[in-house]
Amino acid sequence: MAPENIEMIRQSAQRALGVIKAADGNTTADKHFLFNRKQVLTKRKLPPYYLVYFLLVDLLGFKNLGRFEKIDWFIPIDFNGKAFLLEHGKFGFGLYAHDPESEGPAAEEIATRVQKAIKAATPFFDHLARQAIELSEVNVINNSIPLFCRFEFMREAYKSKCSESVAESVLHALKVKQKDLPLGIWAFGGANSNLKQEANWLGISAIESFFSWTEHVLIHVAILTGGITTAREVADLAAADWSRKFKAVFDIAETEEKSLFDSALSLRQELRNHIAHGAFGKGGEAFSFHSSAGAVPVLLPEKIGSKKFSLGSNLNFDYELAFGVVDKFILLLWSGKRAPAQLYIQGSSLPAILTFCADGTYSRAMASLGEMENLVEYLSNVADQSANMDW
Repeated sequence: MAPENIEMIRQSAQRALGVIKAADGNTTADKHFLFNRKQVLTKRKLPPYYLVYFLLVDLLGFKNLGRFEKIDWFIPIDFNGKAFLLEHGKFGFGLYAHDPESEGPAAEEIATRVQKAIKAATPFFDHLARQAIELSEVNVINNSIPLFCRFEFMREAYKSKCSESVAESVLHALKVKQKDLPLGIWAFGGANSNLKQEANWLGISAIESFFSWTEHVLIHVAILTGGITTAREVADLAAADWSRKFKAVFDIAETEEKSLFDSALSLRQELRNHIAHGAFGKGGEAFSFHSSAGAVPVLLPEKIGSKKFSLGSNLNFDYELAFGVVDKFILLLWSGKRAPAQLYIQGSSLPAILTFCADGTYSRAMASLGEMENLVEYLSNVADQSANMDW
């Protein structure tokens, strides 16, 4: 952004603030104000703390008094000659005054004016964000653990429902034997049929949750292994199809990884894409043609080498084969040179820090499990210290 444009934004934001200015030697304040301050609860909610900081410190040059115990920053301001304090600490962000009751109306006016100034400074905030993206000075959030836990939960629910269905089948068989009734009476319909249908639904949900995890985790593995290193590359890969994400991590020139790619892609296309398109599919799966034999599926028996995971009328397929592909994927993903990445991605909730791609931090950590353990421990301690604001 051109300096003259920033200056225009600065002037607009200052006009919106009105009489609010940086506190100085002429501002009236109790000498113990920083220790005796009291938070004012305003009806008009304050903007996010980071926008207030960018507005006052980065754009308008207000003074940040720095860190204190359990406080990240605090900015003294002057409103009609009297001191107030904007503070961000462990317990949140707020506006502080000498006497919240008598200074309540002034605090409301401050909150209103700060909101207006934030709105006027929006182009400046956009500029800061674009600048950070261009320089790759960003972190990429890591949701791999909860996404994988969701998959494991759904898979266990599927297994439990299958066991319940089997137990129900055994119980029915015993009843048939005791009553000496034809087996066919119990073979169709009833509670057992419902249990099988519910198991199918849970199986589908488990596979979908697995692919949801892969969409996320493959990007993080690509960052740690050096497949992508900039914010632009992360954004592009996030928007790309699943095949490109897979190839950013695996080497499909290698036989085992190429075989995994073929199997996983087939599973994704035959199940997840079918469900995502409202159970109509994209290849005529929803059609049955009229014939002397009755209604016949348009997709007749598979050709040699075609679909491995074909869906039937009840969205039922070979789950054991499908979960076999899933298990192979997980095993191969965390094997060999990618093994250290599991410690960082699935062993912690640490974000991917793109500046660590440029300075070689990740490449050094990926050299061994020991190096990665040291990095995870160090960053976890830093994160805990920052969260607790123990400066």
